[in-house]
Amino acid sequence: MGDTAEPETLSRSRMQHLDWNRVPIEQVNPLFDRQLIVGEHIMVARLVLRKGCVVPLHSHFNEQVSNVVSGALRFTIEGEEIILRAGEYLCIPPNLPHTATAIEDTIAIDTFSPPRADWVNKTDQYLRT
Repeated sequence: MGDTAEPETLSRSRMQHLDWNRVPIEQVNPLFDRQLIVGEHIMVARLVLRKGCVVPLHSHFNEQVSNVVSGALRFTIEGEEIILRAGEYLCIPPNLPHTATAIEDTIAIDTFSPPRADWVNKTDQYLRT
């Protein structure tokens, strides 16, 4: 019994930052586009997701704030579904695995603070375009 909890803990601790090079291309292109602005104290990503685009299960080292500008996103976090529509936002704590699915064509703004050092020096694998 004690062995079942440990692998889940280990997998959660290792689940960080998507590497889009490993995501099947049919899930991402042409369904997804991103613009990234990295400052010294904050990082902002503008995401354009076509209806049906799935952002696979992942987590972040830093807190994420997702704000839907237009359209709608379905987040799945710890088995719970949360739907965000235009004008709504969601704060996702660090290291909390989540997925997102575009219910319709969607533009979202994700904000992270502070940015990771590899975002600042542009060596990141997360959401690379």
